[in-house]
Amino acid sequence: MTKLCTITGSFVGGYAGWYLCESLGMMAAFVGSGIGSVVGVYLGWKLARKIEE
Repeated sequence: MTKLCTITGSFVGGYAGWYLCESLGMMAAFVGSGIGSVVGVYLGWKLARKIEE
């Protein structure tokens, strides 16, 4: 469950970061996607821990 939640969180967070920063330029979108992916992995991991309890 942990792997599924972290991969999904990474995908959703990366896409959200890209979408939010896209209007600022390509480099900002790339950085925003990276930050969004990290946040998504963290939130996915927290969700998986909560589900497995």
